[in-house]
Amino acid sequence: MQAQGCGIAPGGGRLSVLHRHLTAVPVSGQVTTATHAPRFHYTLDNDRLTTEQRQFYEDNGFLVIKNLVSHEDLDDFRGVFEKVCKKELTAPGLIAMRDVAILNSEFVPDQKAITKVQDFQELPELFRYCSLPRILEYVECFIGPNIMSMHTMLINKPPDAGKKTSRHPLHQDLHYFPFRPADLMVCAWTAMERIDRSNGCLVVLPGTHKGVLKQHDYPEWEGGVNKLYHGVRDFDPNLPRVHLTMEKGDTVFFHPTLIHGSGMNKTAGFRKAISCHYASSDCYYIDVKGTSQESIEKEVVELAMKRYGMESEISLRDAWMAKARVVHGERINL
Repeated sequence: MQAQGCGIAPGGGRLSVLHRHLTAVPVSGQVTTATHAPRFHYTLDNDRLTTEQRQFYEDNGFLVIKNLVSHEDLDDFRGVFEKVCKKELTAPGLIAMRDVAILNSEFVPDQKAITKVQDFQELPELFRYCSLPRILEYVECFIGPNIMSMHTMLINKPPDAGKKTSRHPLHQDLHYFPFRPADLMVCAWTAMERIDRSNGCLVVLPGTHKGVLKQHDYPEWEGGVNKLYHGVRDFDPNLPRVHLTMEKGDTVFFHPTLIHGSGMNKTAGFRKAISCHYASSDCYYIDVKGTSQESIEKEVVELAMKRYGMESEISLRDAWMAKARVVHGERINL
């Protein structure tokens, strides 16, 4: 399945025909294949994705593009991350998260592992990932030309300390997002090194993007759970799972209601990936009070107030608007 055609650059101009060697591949595990005439609901008509790629995403809710981000770019992002860990770089709104069970890190400040750098929209050296033309020309296939960066992460999964806290419970990203429609959102998640089951690769439940947003809570794990690591409740544990083995530079795009998570890092090293959640600026904010998302609102608002040094209470919408950024096209609603 060859990636073909041309896309739209962040400045609005046409990109030349690039990356014909890039491929989108089904990965190991049980995934759906289609034999019927395609009717596409989750992708848009353009000349970037092949019919086979579109059908794969339609059926499964995710699509892996091999070798999409250059090793040079990823090495640059790794260098920026190290400077953040050493407190040589910071930015308004940026948060460095630490694992509840890790005491030592490959970077020494605090003697605690920084497991995730989140909301780096004010740090240009990292935010550059979110506007890479190679990423955006695929994002546009899912959500259209008016593209907003909504949530950014560089994930540094630590070696597990024996309490399994390096796991990320199965969840749906839509649980955290107070905007809709879900079909106009997509995540780009890029491996910064080889990632497999030994160091805690992503695991996805193909086809669950066609379901509804489910109730989420903190799982009752003996070793504790990291802040905001909510897990989905009431899903069929017998659903087939696919473990995404990815090489450095491979990027998976997935739908916000796809159930996914990641396993323990059983190696001695820190497993790194960088990601951005995108939404069309045609999306709109919703009131989550009285919904399954109400539980997340208080946590997110408290975190945002602390991060930005605010004294008066803000709304969940305010917290998201503060970090939303246009990366292509126009800002309409978000």
